[in-house]
Amino acid sequence: MSTKKYLVVSFHESEFPSPITFRKGDPLVVGEEYEGSEGWDNWFYCSTPGQEPGWVPGQVIERLGDSGGRALDDYTARELNVLEGELLTGTRILNGWVWCEKSGSTESGWVPLENLKEVGE
Repeated sequence: MSTKKYLVVSFHESEFPSPITFRKGDPLVVGEEYEGSEGWDNWFYCSTPGQEPGWVPGQVIERLGDSGGRALDDYTARELNVLEGELLTGTRILNGWVWCEKSGSTESGWVPLENLKEVGE
């Protein structure tokens, strides 16, 4: 797994206090595809039993019929609250978002790529 260092150039605060979280193989009900000007393509509003619905990248969804699906991987939609100037380590980029961990912390979550600037080691 390759990692990259990022500097937060614009703060981000999650609007979803109860992010959808599931394990590989869990059933999903796949709803609408996200539409917006941000360039966040291939995100679907999904639900799974016992969870609040949330946005899920298409890469982790196995489509089963019109609205049925199954998780191809473990996933959480947890977003990371970040402030301008913080340093992050990113490990995975999906559809305009980066899975990041704060430097010197165990806090981790998704941050919009547009809020970050890649920096050298």
